[in-house]
Amino acid sequence: MTPQHSPEPSLQPPPLPTALLRVWPVIGAGVAGFCCATVAAFTVPALEGWRPVSLAGLGVGMVGTTIFLVQRGAARRGARGAQTGLEHE
Repeated sequence: MTPQHSPEPSLQPPPLPTALLRVWPVIGAGVAGFCCATVAAFTVPALEGWRPVSLAGLGVGMVGTTIFLVQRGAARRGARGAQTGLEHE
């Protein structure tokens, strides 16, 4: 018997559903969480230790969102060095 060679199927995973590609709900949840933590840190005296972390979280979130928006704009313009897969809103 000779083994039959069949072409190997493509190992590409199926595309993710559009709901999982939306970035704004994730960004909104992160901002809301850090805003709540910041308000709590500055209003509840026992949570004074949270102040630097909550402010840093808000700052890092703003920087990350800015980088995302710049990269998405570059991808939409077709810039050569831009990331791919950022076209979903």
